[in-house]
Amino acid sequence: MANDGKEPNSNSSYSPHHSDHPRMVLVSKSLNGENFSTWRKAMVISSNGKSKLGFVDGTFKAPSTEDNPEEYVACKKCNDIVLSWIFNSFSHDIVDSVIFYDTAHEVWEDLQNCFSQSHAPQIFQIERDIACLTQD
Repeated sequence: MANDGKEPNSNSSYSPHHSDHPRMVLVSKSLNGENFSTWRKAMVISSNGKSKLGFVDGTFKAPSTEDNPEEYVACKKCNDIVLSWIFNSFSHDIVDSVIFYDTAHEVWEDLQNCFSQSHAPQIFQIERDIACLTQD
């Protein structure tokens, strides 16, 4: 069936597969701040397997809202599904730090900046400990 321009191409990378849903968990171990390298590798493999790695690594560029509003809406929907997959793979305190980003790529970049440094896990643990401090 030909695409008449009114419906997004179901073969495109921003058309979710019928089995894709926001509550899906792509990796078995949640990112906790100390396991970034292994979590990152598992997410790359999983999102590539779902043909959505471009949303995560930034290689996929969304269509513009003016030029192609229908495809933009489909792309936004798919990005939101990918965001939910990423959020579903975090411990709760990490989700709170990235929940206001609009794209999966922005979250990915923030995580790279935060956790790919050699002392990032220790810094994260200290910041989490400080945030949990209470005065008796």
